[in-house]
Amino acid sequence: MLKLVLITGISGSGKSVALRLLEDSGYTCVDNLPVRYLHDFITTTQESDIERVAVAIDVRSPGELAELPEVIAGLRASNLPIHVIFLDANNHTLQQRYSESRRRHPLTDRIRKDGKSPSLQECIETERELLSPLREKEHVIDTSDLTPGQLRAWVRDLVQADRSQVVLTFESFAYKRGVPGDADLVFDVRCLPNPHYDPQLRPMTGRDAPVAQWLAQFGSVEAMINDISEFIRRWLPLYIQDTRNYLTIAVGCTGGKHRSVYVTEQLALRFADHAPLLIRHRNQPATDPLDTPVGKDSRPEIPPSAS
Repeated sequence: MLKLVLITGISGSGKSVALRLLEDSGYTCVDNLPVRYLHDFITTTQESDIERVAVAIDVRSPGELAELPEVIAGLRASNLPIHVIFLDANNHTLQQRYSESRRRHPLTDRIRKDGKSPSLQECIETERELLSPLREKEHVIDTSDLTPGQLRAWVRDLVQADRSQVVLTFESFAYKRGVPGDADLVFDVRCLPNPHYDPQLRPMTGRDAPVAQWLAQFGSVEAMINDISEFIRRWLPLYIQDTRNYLTIAVGCTGGKHRSVYVTEQLALRFADHAPLLIRHRNQPATDPLDTPVGKDSRPEIPPSAS
C-alpha cells in the first residue's frame, strides 16, 4: 500500500530540509504540487510500483489551499496511510531566515496593493491566516530554535510512527527560549530543585544517570511527575475521542537541560504502553545524538522514579 507524507506549513519554516530528508530516505518527492492534482497524482502513483511518496503543498499553490483539509479528510476516509506535517516558526525567526537567504516571500506579488509591495510581516501574517485551518488539524513542528539535524530527526521519527492511534509526543524545552508553538499541553517544572547549581552536574543533562539520580531523591519531583501523569491519563481518552491525530505535551524548565528533560523521560516511561510514542528534547547540547531516532534502546539507562 502506498505510504504518503504531506509536508506543508509556513514559508521559511524548513520544508525543504524535511523534503530532502525524505528523499534521502527513499521517498519519491514532489515539491509545490497544486492541490487540484493531488488525487490524480496519488491514483497514478498507486498504479505504479512506487511505495513511498512525499509531497510538499503550501501557499505557493494559489487559490486552492481552502480545499486541502477536505482533500486530506477524503484520503484518510479511503484508508490511505497519510502523514501530514505542518512546519511553523515564530515571526522573528522567519524574518531572520528571509534576511539571511535574501529570498522574496511567495506572497509578495499576490497581495500587492496599488502597485506597492507588502512588507515581509504582512506576507507572513497573510500566510498564517490562509493556513490556519490546516494548522489546527494536523501535527505541528515549531522549528524556531531547531537545527537542521534536529528537524531531520524529528521528521524521521514521525513518519516511522504507526498512525493507527494518536501519536503521543513528550517534548522538553527551555523557557528562556520561549514556549514551543507545537505544544498542545504545557507543564512548567521550574519550581523543582535545579541540578544546574551543582558544578559536577551542570555539564550533564537530564538523560544522564547522575542527574536522574539526584532529581529522583526529591519528593517534589516525584509528586510533580505523578500529578502530570494523572492529568494526562485522565484526559487523554477525550483527546482521542476528539479525532485528533497528534498530541504534543511540552515540559519546560529554565534552560531545557536538566529538570524538563528528566521529567519528559519519566513521563515517557509511564506511558510506554501507548503506541506510537515519541520523545523530543529541544535544547540538548550539540553533542547529544539528536539525529538518532529515539527508542528504548537508544536512550541511556535512567532510573525510573517510584510509582
